[in-house]
Amino acid sequence: MTNNKLFDGIIIFVQVVKSGAFSSAAEVLGHSNSHISKEINKLEARLGVRLLNRTTRSLALTPEGEAYYQECTQLIIDAEHALRFISQDSLNPKGILKISCPVWLGTQYLQQVFSDYLALYPDMQLDIDLNDKTVDVVADGYDLAIRASVELTESSIICKRLFSSKIYTVAAPSYLRQFGTPEHPSELIHHHCLCYSNLKKSNRWQYSNADGKTFNVDVQQKLRCNNTPMMVAMTVNGAGICHVPAFYIEAQLQSGELTVLLPEFDSTLVNVYVVYPSRKHLSVKVRRFIELLEGKVIG
Repeated sequence: MTNNKLFDGIIIFVQVVKSGAFSSAAEVLGHSNSHISKEINKLEARLGVRLLNRTTRSLALTPEGEAYYQECTQLIIDAEHALRFISQDSLNPKGILKISCPVWLGTQYLQQVFSDYLALYPDMQLDIDLNDKTVDVVADGYDLAIRASVELTESSIICKRLFSSKIYTVAAPSYLRQFGTPEHPSELIHHHCLCYSNLKKSNRWQYSNADGKTFNVDVQQKLRCNNTPMMVAMTVNGAGICHVPAFYIEAQLQSGELTVLLPEFDSTLVNVYVVYPSRKHLSVKVRRFIELLEGKVIG
């Protein structure tokens, strides 16, 4: 078990030895003579040995005190070195930053952020796991993760919202010519729907009415898939209707390959977050990456 008082009195003891007198040490440390004397007495009592032989005119180290002084001096040197290392690290972070990120966001939108980070901090390495599954940031050893979600439910992590995007219901013109265009979300139960299987309830799509009240529609899953680009590609091919964030389908909407359905009912937003284990003592390598992310706006 760790002794909570292990380092108590060490700095005072070392300063007393360096100064050669309690009064000189008290002046350097900004304490009274009595405080210095009490701390040395407590240190000796805790160690069970006499460290200093003192007379009214002089101080001298005992053999035990000499050995202890050498060890304590090294401890202080090591602590000062660690402090300098941390201070330098705050300017030039070093090491490995382990990131979990959805495939599409990583490949389509965050490549420049990754490149900028490596250019700014040449002593850093990136370990990027492109995966659409939700990871346990703490248990799996990630420094941070990028997540796209309507709502985060975990309470053990810190999250910062980067941006939001509407979710659209879309289909290809070829599908609509063959199967017709739904006029209300309730009609989706009669259509071929392509669903994202990484969601807990992949067949449950959320909409809102004219009063802003939300309601769910449980659609028939013609396809379940854990990869959104595959799902979008199959929608473009006329396989069915899908319900996806706008940032996945910007090019297909612009080209006319996909058509937005039920726009008056689609008001659900998906939020993209950066999540990390703790705000307290946030490492500089994580902080610098988050600063870069915050400057990235996807619309």
